Amino acid sequence: MGTALAEMTMPQISPLAGEPIERADAERLAGVLKALADPARLRLLSLIQSAPEGEACVCDLTAPLGLSQPTVSHHLRILTEAGLLEREKRGVWAYYRLVPTAIATIADLLTPPRKRATKKAR
Repeated sequence: MGTALAEMTMPQISPLAGEPIERADAERLAGVLKALADPARLRLLSLIQSAPEGEACVCDLTAPLGLSQPTVSHHLRILTEAGLLEREKRGVWAYYRLVPTAIATIADLLTPPRKRATKKAR
């Protein structure tokens, strides 16, 4: 499967940690958030996650989105490059699945430290 780029590209410090975030970290996080900030891409993540095997190919995603295959492929490429999806080539098809650690990392970075401590204590 593809590599989980999110682990390598995610900043180590939250912008909400109480200290300034480095410019490079802010740019990396903004890039991932940009990839998420599109309704079609959010739907793709949802469709892939809810698929029976937790994975889907472009052929499974065009009809539910009502978008052409090249457009869906473009969105999948952006999500993959952001480290949110893994891609596995099988014959002529490429199958995509979520990188669970990437979504968890983003959620953790955007949760204020006091809320994180409360959430983990439960």
